Amino acid sequence: MIRRKEFDKDLEELRSLLQQMGEHVIDALEGAIVALQTLDIVRAQEIVKADLRLNAMEDRIMEIGSRLIITQQPVAKDLRRIIVAFKISSDLERMGDLALDVAKVTMRIQGQTLIKPLVDIPRMAEIVSVMITEAIQSYLDENTDLAYKMAQDDDQVDGLYSATINELYAYMVEKPESLNQAMLLTLVAVTSSGLLTMRPTLVKA
Repeated sequence: MIRRKEFDKDLEELRSLLQQMGEHVIDALEGAIVALQTLDIVRAQEIVKADLRLNAMEDRIMEIGSRLIITQQPVAKDLRRIIVAFKISSDLERMGDLALDVAKVTMRIQGQTLIKPLVDIPRMAEIVSVMITEAIQSYLDENTDLAYKMAQDDDQVDGLYSATINELYAYMVEKPESLNQAMLLTLVAVTSSGLLTMRPTLVKA
C-alpha cells in the first residue's frame, strides 16, 4: 500500500509538471507573438532566457518516469501513462523551441518597421494555444472528445497558414525591398503551423 501511495504521488507530480510545461509553452508562444507584433526586443530576449526552465521541467519528468519504471515495475496502464508523459514532455519542449524561434525573428528584424500588420499569424498562435491546453487535458482526463475537436481546430490553422503564405509571397513579388522581412515572417508562419505536427502524439497517447 505504501509503495502504491508513493507511486501515485509521483504520477501526480508528472501530471502537474505536464500542466506547467503546457502553461509555459503557451506563455512563450503568446509572448513571442506579442513581441513580434510590437517589435519588443526586451520581451523577445526574456522568452529566450526562460527556455531553460522548460528544459528543466522536461528533465524532471524523465527522471521521475525512469525511476518509476526501474523501481516500481508498473502495470500496463500505469506504464502507458508514464510513456505518454515522456512523449508529451518531449513534444512540449520542441514547441518551446519553436516559440523561441519566433522570438529570435523579432530580434533579427530589430530597428525595422513591419511590412504589414500581423493578423493571421496571431490568430494561428491563439488557436494553437487552445489546442495545447486541449491536448494536455485530453491526456489528463482521457477525454477522446477533445481529440476530435482538435482536428477541427487544425483545419482552421491550415486555412490561416495558406492565406498568410500567399500574402507574403505577393509582398515578395510586388515589393522586392521587403524580401528579407517577408521571408522571416514566412518562417514564423511555418513555425506556428509546425506546432501542430506534435498534435497527433499528444492526443494518441
